[in-house]
Amino acid sequence: MAQPHFVDSHCHLDRLDLARYQGSLDAAIDAAVEAGVGRILAMATDLDDLPGLVEIARRHRCVEIAAGVHPLKALEQEPSLDEIRACIERFAPVAVGEIGLDFADTEAAVPFETQRLRFRNHLIAATEAELPVSVHTRAAGEETLALIRAHASPDVGGVLHCFTDDIGIAREAIRLGFYVSLSGIVTFHRAENVRELARRLPLDRLLIETDSPWLAPVPHRGSPNEPRHVVEVAKTIAEVRGISLDEVRMQTSANFYQLFSRVR
Repeated sequence: MAQPHFVDSHCHLDRLDLARYQGSLDAAIDAAVEAGVGRILAMATDLDDLPGLVEIARRHRCVEIAAGVHPLKALEQEPSLDEIRACIERFAPVAVGEIGLDFADTEAAVPFETQRLRFRNHLIAATEAELPVSVHTRAAGEETLALIRAHASPDVGGVLHCFTDDIGIAREAIRLGFYVSLSGIVTFHRAENVRELARRLPLDRLLIETDSPWLAPVPHRGSPNEPRHVVEVAKTIAEVRGISLDEVRMQTSANFYQLFSRVR
């Protein structure tokens, strides 16, 4: 059930710049809670991240975790489907992520074919475990959708995170049972295309996120990003849609709990 707070649906707590908090992650999370952020979903970029994320979640009831390998994470050995399954069983995440495809750099450290296999295996494991997925897609929209069609369940769904692609990709993802998440990019002066997404996509399919420590929103550009800044994302969406901040807060929170149904 939705709660009356903001939700940062995608961030990397184990990678935050904590200089502002004298190195204290606990203080950064407390600052987010003070700003009205009642739930934070911390993404893994590597399965080795999971023990540390579990410890963070143990200390903070507002933190949930997702398990997965980022498409651009170079590994000495690719995890097998069975290894992904075992991590899900052992660490009990509420989602599988951050996973996906990134074809923007033709010289990426992770070959495209490896990314495809990695994404496929994570989608299969997530579907078996009935867990939603948090998907990174860049310069790979149609292929991302094709793999989702083939291996994800519309009854479980997922989210295209930090979305900046064409609205047609977003609408097809929604048709496949997915949500679309907007980050601090929506506040950037030159990101009119993302504000157009914020205006035109159905509010009951939108999530908000920071993707911190990256992509700090206006007015925090040039500073490290952190979960408390998700409020700025919500403010911009409210402004471009001509609705109240409370409506954005309540609906995106409800969307989060609808998608990530294992959040306690």
